[in-house]
Amino acid sequence: MSNPHITCLLEAKNKLGEGCLWDADGQCLWWLDIAPISKLHILDPATGATRHWTFPMIVTCFSLAGGNRLLLGGEHGLFFFNPATGALTDFARPEIDRPHNRGNDGAADVMGRFWFGTMQQNIAPDGGDLDITQDSGALYRVGTDGVSKLMLDQVGVSNGPCWSPDNSTFYFSDSRNQVIWAFDFDIPSGSLSNQRVFNDSKAHGYPDGATVDAEGFLWSARWEGSCVLRIDPKGRIDRIIPMPVTRPTCVVFGGPALDTLYVTSSAANLPADVLKAHPLSGGLFCFNPGTSGALKHRFGA
Repeated sequence: MSNPHITCLLEAKNKLGEGCLWDADGQCLWWLDIAPISKLHILDPATGATRHWTFPMIVTCFSLAGGNRLLLGGEHGLFFFNPATGALTDFARPEIDRPHNRGNDGAADVMGRFWFGTMQQNIAPDGGDLDITQDSGALYRVGTDGVSKLMLDQVGVSNGPCWSPDNSTFYFSDSRNQVIWAFDFDIPSGSLSNQRVFNDSKAHGYPDGATVDAEGFLWSARWEGSCVLRIDPKGRIDRIIPMPVTRPTCVVFGGPALDTLYVTSSAANLPADVLKAHPLSGGLFCFNPGTSGALKHRFGA
C-alpha cells in the first residue's frame, strides 16, 4: 500500500501537542498543548473554526464526560472542566504521595472508568526540559466515584492507553523504555492480567500516543521517529507512515465515518536546525489511513 498524503490541517505551532480526541456530537476535534501555559483546543474541520482555553496548571490528557463537561488529567490530578462556563472542579488526586511526578496520558474504558498514567516531572515552570532520571511513574484506574487504584508501577513515561475492538486487550506504552505492553482486560472488574511485550521496536523512536483501528491494528505515534506505525494484533509492524515532523505525539480516528487519522506534534525545545528542516513541527495533521476506527469512550459511560 502506498503512503497516504499527509495534510497539515493547522500550523498550530504547539509546543507539546497531545491528547487528540474526536467529538462525534459536535463533529469536531479536541486536543491539548500541554506545555505551560497549557491550552485546550477545538477545531471544526468543516469550517476551519478554532477556539482554545488556557489553564493555571499543566493539563496533559482528557476525556469527554456527562453534562457537557470534560474530565481533565493534569500535573496534580483529575478535574472536571465546563467549556461553556470555564469552571474547574477538583475530582481526584491519585498520586498525591509522589510530588516529583506529573500526570501524562489517560483514557476512559468501555465501562466509563478513567485510566491515568504518570511520570517524573520533566517540564520546568518556564517550559524548559528537565531530565527524567527514574521510572517513578505509574498507572491508575479511577472510578466514577473518584476512588483510584494503582494498576502498574515503575513506569518511565506513561502513554498510549487504548483497547482492542472487543475490549479484551489493553495496550499501554512506556515511552522511556520504548515498549508497548499488552494485558488481558476484564471488562466488568477492570482488572489486568497476563502482562506481555506487544512491541518493543527501537528502530522508530519512542512510542507515544496510540489508538486501535476496526481491524485490531494499533497505530502508534513515534516521538523522535518522524512517523506513525501501524502494528498488527501480534505486535508486528505492518506499515510505517512518514510524517513531516520529528515528534508526532498522538493519534485518533475522526471525521463523519471515523476514517481520518488525526496526528498532533511537538515543537518544544527543538534545536534551530531541526525546526528549520521541519517547519511544520507543532502542527496538527491528518491523513486517510485506508481503514476506520472507533470513538474513544466517555468518562462515566
